[in-house]
Amino acid sequence: MKQDNYRRQTGFTLLELLVVLGIIAMLAGLVGPQVMKHMGESKVKAAKVQIEDLAQTLDMYKLDVGSYPTSEQGLNALIESPDGAQRWNGPYLRKSKVPLDPWQQEYKYTSPGEHGKFDISSLGADSKEGGEGEDKDLNSWE
Repeated sequence: MKQDNYRRQTGFTLLELLVVLGIIAMLAGLVGPQVMKHMGESKVKAAKVQIEDLAQTLDMYKLDVGSYPTSEQGLNALIESPDGAQRWNGPYLRKSKVPLDPWQQEYKYTSPGEHGKFDISSLGADSKEGGEGEDKDLNSWE
């Protein structure tokens, strides 16, 4: 009989388990939004770095070819030689595809640009012009 009492006392009660689950839920509610905020910030930073890398790669392209790719040729000219491009010495990107922005959208490329010799931009998380925070547009001229 004493063994039966001992077995009953070694487990957790339902109330104890509910208290622990409640504490875990409160912690997740406090920590979760902070983690998501930092993820959004890191995507913005990654997009800025990618835009800068593409701009530097376009400068290498211009050194070889003599001009930047036209808007019609686009950033694909960094991977495949466009028609009529002499002295093309690519591919200028390591991968076989032009990278997408962190929100899986294509970068917008215009040459000649309105703000410089070329413009590269991303519309941010919302894929719409304007916005704040993670939705803010990112550009090569800012």
